[in-house]
Amino acid sequence: MTADRLTAHERRVLAELERELRRDRGLDRRMRTFRPGPRSLPGRVAAYRPRGRTVALLFAVSVTLMVSGIVTSEPVVIWAFAVVWPVTLCAAFRLLCRWTEG
Repeated sequence: MTADRLTAHERRVLAELERELRRDRGLDRRMRTFRPGPRSLPGRVAAYRPRGRTVALLFAVSVTLMVSGIVTSEPVVIWAFAVVWPVTLCAAFRLLCRWTEG
């Protein structure tokens, strides 16, 4: 949204809000030093470092579900595989990235 599209009153209100926010030193410090905490989901996903055993277990579960889904054609087994397989691939990719970091 550009300032040209705002009315004079809206520009005044926006200027007041910006002035008030600039006076808040605590907010300014938090905004400058912001780091996602351990509770934030993107921070946890980005920090996930799987072990080889975890990836091997996920791979074994994925293969078992895939074979069971092919043999039985049960929708629940197929959906379980559809949920586990992307997690397995993501964990394997993260593990390979960690191994090749040097």
